[in-house]
Amino acid sequence: MEKIGGIIALLILGIIIAVIAVLARFFGLWLRAVLSDAHVGFASLIGMSLRKVSPGVIVNTRIMAIKAGIGVNTNDLEAHYLANGNVVRVVQALIAANKANIPLSFERAAAIDLAGRDVLEAVQTSVNPKVIDAPDPKKGKDTVDAVAMDGIQLKAKARVTVRANLDRLVGGATEETIIARVGEGIVTTIGSAETHKKVLENPDMISRQVLSKGLDAGTAFEILSIDIADVDVGSNIGAQLQTKQAEADKDIAQAKAEERRAMAVAREQEMRAQVVEMRAKVVEAEAEVPRAMAEAFRSGNLGILDYYKFKNIQSDTAMRESISGMGKSGQKEE
Repeated sequence: MEKIGGIIALLILGIIIAVIAVLARFFGLWLRAVLSDAHVGFASLIGMSLRKVSPGVIVNTRIMAIKAGIGVNTNDLEAHYLANGNVVRVVQALIAANKANIPLSFERAAAIDLAGRDVLEAVQTSVNPKVIDAPDPKKGKDTVDAVAMDGIQLKAKARVTVRANLDRLVGGATEETIIARVGEGIVTTIGSAETHKKVLENPDMISRQVLSKGLDAGTAFEILSIDIADVDVGSNIGAQLQTKQAEADKDIAQAKAEERRAMAVAREQEMRAQVVEMRAKVVEAEAEVPRAMAEAFRSGNLGILDYYKFKNIQSDTAMRESISGMGKSGQKEE
């Protein structure tokens, strides 16, 4: 009996120690919640600890919400915590939205946070619009370059004032889409201008036309204004293109002329080859004459007298050609 009594006493002592340990760990949080009218039971605090949820984070965020007049139960806070959400940022965003009279439920704020967006920053941007530079200088480009119809290049900078649209924040396009659309609108507006002077005289024509295109469709923002910060004159792209075209035309003409010259040289060489070929044929024909004469002697068709007459005729012909050549050379010398 004494052993049983000792065991019971030890059990009671262990229970008392456990209760004291639980009270020491959670009494401060419980008392703080009670005093803040954000009651959280001891069982809930113990359950949070067993579920590996930080009781301090849940209690502090619930107190913060209750003091701001926002009713948030611990189950929603725990669920968002277990989903790796930022409970503190969500509650801060709810408080900021409530103070600014912006309708925002806990479910939507939690969805925005779990989507990877900073929900508090989104609410702050909705209250206090921010300015986006187009193009983004962090991307390595300072201006949007476009060419007017007269060939003059213009370099423009724009500043876009946007406000977060909480209804489209989940699934909406980011700032990069806004910057890309604004840059496209600037290029289109400048490119459709007859002269660059019109753009320089009225730079607001860019902002008006770009703003009228509804560039914030499908994005997480609402565009409030587009202001042209600067417009500078760049290069004369039209003149450069014309110069390059003229050089290309010159190269084409030179290539065609070279082709014609090569064809003429080839034709000349061909004609020379034909002349040499004809001379060879003449020499070949002249070589047949002695053979024919010999054959004529053998066959009796040509006599000795006929042969000498032929030689005399050749000599007379050669002499006349010689005299004729001397006469022509004398006339040239005179």
